[in-house]
Amino acid sequence: LRLVAVMRAILEGEKAAVLKRDRHLPLSFHRRQEELKFSLGLQRLQHRVREIQALREEGPGLDGAVQSPTAPRDLPALILEAVKELEVAKQQVLKRIQIWKRQQQLAGNGAVFEENLAPLQKRCENLVEVYFQLQQQVMAASAELGPELLPRLLERFSEVLSSLVKR
Repeated sequence: LRLVAVMRAILEGEKAAVLKRDRHLPLSFHRRQEELKFSLGLQRLQHRVREIQALREEGPGLDGAVQSPTAPRDLPALILEAVKELEVAKQQVLKRIQIWKRQQQLAGNGAVFEENLAPLQKRCENLVEVYFQLQQQVMAASAELGPELLPRLLERFSEVLSSLVKR
């Protein structure tokens, strides 16, 4: 941990020196940083979906009793965390779409414009894939979630999908 702290301090110092010299980082750096943040968030979300599935499959033991006494409480909390992460990932995609739209507008004035939609399409496809996996896990765990939490979750799911489709 100490080595990591030292390396981080060195890298922060180098970043500060570059910023001081150039006053800003190149646009490609910011794009790459944004892409890495989204990829990390998506991987975390996929991991949550696998955790939810494992927790659900753990469920009742051989004698019909629940193996873990905290399982009923952990599953709703885990699902709520996953839905929050899904909404954060959705916001990142929508922000990127908005940036792309603005760049397209500026291209009309002669600004450089990258017309390649493949990265943006890949983001949307990956997010929708995880969305459906998470929704499937929520529907499978509907009995554990209770009558008050399930409708709220389904409403949040429909809001995520509708905002992605509309924008």
